[in-house]
Amino acid sequence: MSDANVPGKDRGEAKGPERTRGGVTFQPRVDIYESDKELTLVADVPGVRPEDIDLRYENGELLLHARAQARHAGRTALLSEYEVGDFHRLFRIDESIDSTRIEGECKNGVLTVHLPKVEAKRPRQINVKVV
Repeated sequence: MSDANVPGKDRGEAKGPERTRGGVTFQPRVDIYESDKELTLVADVPGVRPEDIDLRYENGELLLHARAQARHAGRTALLSEYEVGDFHRLFRIDESIDSTRIEGECKNGVLTVHLPKVEAKRPRQINVKVV
């Protein structure tokens, strides 16, 4: 799995196809862990509800797009450091991942994506017999 984007919640242009809608775009910070059975991707998407996440696998790529809604619409802010905008990140997925079994869950602004490895690509222990 590789990512050509610079990590961080940096404002700017997301890598990949040109966007047809304007607005603020963030690149969510992501950690990726590997075990024998899967890769686990953990992305920070503060202010995003699970129903506002679009997670897609297509042509060997995993697309993460999420929209944070305004938290206090209609109220006058005395101080505002939180920007509302889209989160966007694109990952190339290795052929060792079983794309039919990818799953995601979102809780408290943290998206966790499970990317199970294809059975044939998993390491396996080989027993050595005493002869």
